[in-house]
Amino acid sequence: MESIRALHQQLVNKERSAVELAQAALERIQALEPRLHSFLQVTADQALAQAAQVDAQIAAGETIGLLAGIPTGVKDNLCTRGIPTTCASRILQNFVPPYESTVTQKLLDAGAVIVGKTNLDEFAMGGSTETSAFQRTANPWDLERVPGGSSGGSAAAVAAGECTVALGSDTGGSIRQPASFCGIVGMKPTYGLVSRYGLVAFASSLDQIGPFSNCVEDTAILLGAIAGHDPQDSTSLKVEIPDYTQFLKPDLKGKKIGVIQETFGDGLDLEVGAAVQAAIQQLEALGAEIQEISCPRFRYGIAAYYIIAPSEASANLARYDGVKYGTRIEGDNLIEMYTRTRAEGFGAEVKRRIMIGTYALSAGYYDAYYLKAQKVRTLIKQDFEHAFEQVDALVCPTAPSTAFKAGAKSDPLSMYLVDLMTIPVNLAGLPAMSVPCGFDSEGMPIGLQIIGGVLREDTVLQVGYAYEQATEWHQRSPQL
Repeated sequence: MESIRALHQQLVNKERSAVELAQAALERIQALEPRLHSFLQVTADQALAQAAQVDAQIAAGETIGLLAGIPTGVKDNLCTRGIPTTCASRILQNFVPPYESTVTQKLLDAGAVIVGKTNLDEFAMGGSTETSAFQRTANPWDLERVPGGSSGGSAAAVAAGECTVALGSDTGGSIRQPASFCGIVGMKPTYGLVSRYGLVAFASSLDQIGPFSNCVEDTAILLGAIAGHDPQDSTSLKVEIPDYTQFLKPDLKGKKIGVIQETFGDGLDLEVGAAVQAAIQQLEALGAEIQEISCPRFRYGIAAYYIIAPSEASANLARYDGVKYGTRIEGDNLIEMYTRTRAEGFGAEVKRRIMIGTYALSAGYYDAYYLKAQKVRTLIKQDFEHAFEQVDALVCPTAPSTAFKAGAKSDPLSMYLVDLMTIPVNLAGLPAMSVPCGFDSEGMPIGLQIIGGVLREDTVLQVGYAYEQATEWHQRSPQL
């Protein structure tokens, strides 16, 4: 897979045109989609028009940015003006937003060519992209396995070369876990670094938008393009956005890296554990000082998350009532219309989470569940703060296993446990990235998770880049 910088050089040198890049991506999508099902919507006409604009700029001698002309996928829970945004749910099947999300507007301003909207778990609720109301996305490394979730469409599209980079959203691991399953780089930025305006809300205190790519440098470039303060998002941070590519250095001399000991042990696949341990030895060889770190409340993350996230979801999803937008199923009266719209519009997993959340917030249970979960969240955050007093970054496996076969996790609890390693990071609002660190005996990719302190994307990217440059895992791609 060619990097953003390589493609940019070809465009500037007029070896290839942006229209040619867009056509190549669209042809690959057309060839692979019958088997992969990564995209819910392919925007061929718009993509070619955007690419033609970039070519016109080049012809006029204008300087173009790194993302200009780069084929990009967008998760279908980001609003795109005039292009359907469904969240992979029947309730938004015919919804066409009248406005553009901040991040997609930033991509368009940078000249990126958006080739389509990618599949996801319905309303981003799931870890395998199997809860999508429309199709099941396949893992490019093994079409019978899942690509992870909820941003499975974006991860599969990048891994399969249908687009160079893509955007996803991460509420409890929905960028890092599919990146691990699909053998690519996926990053969740610090909460508030990237605007959520136009991201269809699941759990507002956890959701964060981030990049998928085939290498750490592309991640740094895409992150720089989408990060920054936005007055339209009240949780957006007012911070200077550096050029993230300046932190990409090949060694780790003087860096202290902590290994979260609670992530090794019961429930961790042996091959995943071995690959991550080998990656940690590689970090040491690059000059990093390695030490064991305990985050004693790490394992309570999943319990706290599955109260906080559904509670916020039940509040956020109350707006889908068949009145203002989206699907409407008529009834004899208002209550019946509400009931029928939601019964037919929402899938099983979304209904499950709405019910859990509504129960947790109900009178008499609020203190016992929601309030207690928020207190646990604070303790998890404190564990991380204590860890970052001792080290610059933390590492652990991204997921407890490699990608599993579709349909293998039919009970909700075993599916929820897939996010064991990623959820605590969201609860604490920290930046984290998954980079490929090996393959299991069945040829499925394994991911290493690198976690940084608040707004320390620079450290996360530096560690990831040094590791990537010293290994060749990122150079492998699935044979489709």
